Amino acid sequence: MRGRPVAVTAPAIDAERPRTPEEIERHWFENVYAGDRMPQLTLRALIMGMLLGAVLSISNVYVGLKAGWSMGVAITSCILAYAIFASLHKAFPRAFPAFSILENNAMQSCASAAGYMTGAGLVNAIPALMMMNPAALPGMGWVMLWIIVISWLGVFLAVPAKRQMINIEQLAYPSGIAAATTLRSLHEHGDKAQRQARALMLAGGLGAVITWLRDAAAPWLRYPNIPATWMFDWAQVRGHRLKDLTLSFEGSLLFVAAGAIIGFRQAWSMMLGAFINYAILAPMMMDAGVIATSGGSALRRISSWSLWIGVPIMVTSGLLLFFLQWKTVVRAFSTVTALFRRRQHAADDPMERIEVPGSWFLGGMIVLGSVVVWLGGVIFGIAWWMAAIAVLMTFFLVIVAARATGETDITPTGPLSKITQLTFGAIKPGDVTTNLMTANITAGSCSHAGDLLTDLKSGYLLGARPRQQFIAQFFGVLAGGLVVVPVFFLLVPDASHLGGEKWPAPAAQVWRGVAELLSKGVGSLHPTARMGLLIGSLVGIVLALLEVLFPKQKKFIPAPTAFGLAFAINGFNAISMFIGALIALWLSKAHPKVHEEYTVPASSGIIAGESLMGVIIALLGVAGILSL
Repeated sequence: MRGRPVAVTAPAIDAERPRTPEEIERHWFENVYAGDRMPQLTLRALIMGMLLGAVLSISNVYVGLKAGWSMGVAITSCILAYAIFASLHKAFPRAFPAFSILENNAMQSCASAAGYMTGAGLVNAIPALMMMNPAALPGMGWVMLWIIVISWLGVFLAVPAKRQMINIEQLAYPSGIAAATTLRSLHEHGDKAQRQARALMLAGGLGAVITWLRDAAAPWLRYPNIPATWMFDWAQVRGHRLKDLTLSFEGSLLFVAAGAIIGFRQAWSMMLGAFINYAILAPMMMDAGVIATSGGSALRRISSWSLWIGVPIMVTSGLLLFFLQWKTVVRAFSTVTALFRRRQHAADDPMERIEVPGSWFLGGMIVLGSVVVWLGGVIFGIAWWMAAIAVLMTFFLVIVAARATGETDITPTGPLSKITQLTFGAIKPGDVTTNLMTANITAGSCSHAGDLLTDLKSGYLLGARPRQQFIAQFFGVLAGGLVVVPVFFLLVPDASHLGGEKWPAPAAQVWRGVAELLSKGVGSLHPTARMGLLIGSLVGIVLALLEVLFPKQKKFIPAPTAFGLAFAINGFNAISMFIGALIALWLSKAHPKVHEEYTVPASSGIIAGESLMGVIIALLGVAGILSL
């Protein structure tokens, strides 16, 4: 989610009679389009987008390895870019002309693409492969090339969906509306943007200081470190200390800030799952000898068993909710025929010179699809025909993802990637590398297709030139890919660093669990884990059905993904997020204006500050300045 959507729309056309697609597009061009009246994809917008996106993408590597998801960077980058250029314009008005709203929109497209590069595999498929088959993981350069190419593939595959879903059908893409609203607010009320930027920077400094005091260690540092976690030793469950069950408090504000952003339902669902897992089930399994009580981290010991409850909750609920939206799926596939139906354009059609040409899509799919097939064989040993099937499947799944994002604001990369995993589990059972990396093609492409279309929606509302946003997205993928891969390998040099309290990698655990189950079969699990698999599957189905049957009571129903995720992350992460969400909920009721203006910028600042300082500390450790 990128922000709270509000009503911002293009001028309405006469609804008394149906309009042809050409009439709809011409109305927009004549009444909204502003791409010829102000600068858009300038060099400074592109450079700023690449820089901000690359920096903020580091936060998503950090948070993704800890929590399994990515934080939106679009609104944060808009605020920062506006504040930076407004300050430069005030100090040097001739050298730095005013930063236009369309420049900021192009910058946002670039930054968002860079920020979401973790969705191309670095927090799910790549670490899952590292845990299951480390010998199959190539070097840093190959991984970088792989994730950039599959992300570019998603950008090109989204091209034919844009005119149909955004221009003609006017799908909502709520986060795109929110981004457009934010941009208009920033450029109409500059003082507010400056206040938000200051809050973001101050919060970032606070997060950086906390991380330094907690993690930086060296003989020349003379102060005591903040404890990573703490809990009273007398607090126990069935004779097990809460701290040994990961039920403690963190010496960190990162997940408090994350909880303030994700919302109260997600946070309390995660807290409920953590309580059931760590305060009830884990102690029982420890007493029964199923879970070891010593050796390695507490999370690794517990999650090796509890994973078989959490994974099926997330998988079955995600797939069921996806297939219950069968009308969306049907509309998506009917859209495919519309995409390829020969369209008679008028000779003077003004859209032809500003939209991304269909030839770009065709050329991109052929070239990048071929490169993906080649890379799959060279890097991962995937048979060419299997990689070709994965690319073809991905095209159709991208269309589904595009429509689902437009209608629900959620890009269902999880369920769609599981479809690919299940398909290749049947085609080539036992081959975990093929299973993971073909699904990685789907997840990476769908993630970036959904992101591009969301950005194009905001541009559509502001009257931007779509072709320039596409180019900005292309460079954003490149900037993000060049940064996130080295950061990932710096933080996770080998598989021994994954699955513990520092880097639980819950998204990777889900991918690993599905691949392992398809490879080894249910019979390889402990009897209690098999029971957990059945119960988790049923719980996921029930929660998904409850959401559908009782939509008005949805806030009282545990969110399936968050609830299941609690079985794969540290209990102290869930506690922190619950505290953060509780604070945000109180602030929204007691001081709604303060909440609306400062919660997202301040929380984003804390997350960025802690994440960036964590990476700096790791670099100083490698350089020998700090202790590893």
